[in-house]
Amino acid sequence: MDLKAKAVTGGLMAAALLAMAVPAWAQQGRGAQEIYSCIDRQGRRITSDRPIADCVDREQRVLDHTGTERRRIGPTLTEHERSAQELQRRKEAEERARVAEERRRERVLLARYPDEAAHQAEREAAIDQVEEVIVVAHKRIQALKVERRRMDSELEFYRGDVNKAPAKLQRQIAENHADQAEQQRFLAAQDQEKRRIHQRFDAELAQLRQLWAAQRAAAAQWTPPQK
Repeated sequence: MDLKAKAVTGGLMAAALLAMAVPAWAQQGRGAQEIYSCIDRQGRRITSDRPIADCVDREQRVLDHTGTERRRIGPTLTEHERSAQELQRRKEAEERARVAEERRRERVLLARYPDEAAHQAEREAAIDQVEEVIVVAHKRIQALKVERRRMDSELEFYRGDVNKAPAKLQRQIAENHADQAEQQRFLAAQDQEKRRIHQRFDAELAQLRQLWAAQRAAAAQWTPPQK
């Protein structure tokens, strides 16, 4: 092989070696784009081109080749720590949901009751509904008492002894007694319902007074003073 051929062959081989080496250089260049940095338990600052094993329990900063922070990676947690963290996240999410629901309820209350008169009117309407059924129950009791007096008059024929009365009359007396007892239980339940209504409206009114005061304060803050 002459000198010219050798020169050409040598050039081709050099080009091939250079082409093989470029990806490795490029890969090294890309790897150097990220630098991991942290301060370990002893207070030493450590840097590396990969995540730092001595800092798995603490936060690590990821820098670019200019030293600018690109992101941070958190500490590696144990299974127990991850469970505790997830539980804390759920608690925080539940608390945020509770606060959001409370704010929504406050907005609904303010929209429904713009002032104390509106709230009082609805309280009275709710109590009136209960009073109406109480009146009906009292009328039913009076009717049952009238029926019982008729039965007692008929029972006098048997000297007031229920056991000597016909089965039909005995059944009517028993049913009348049960009906009156049921109406009395119903009246007691309605009295409890009235107390429950008043308690609910009292609690709402206490909350509304605070909301109305805050609403007035906010309005006064944003309303320019009149000249």
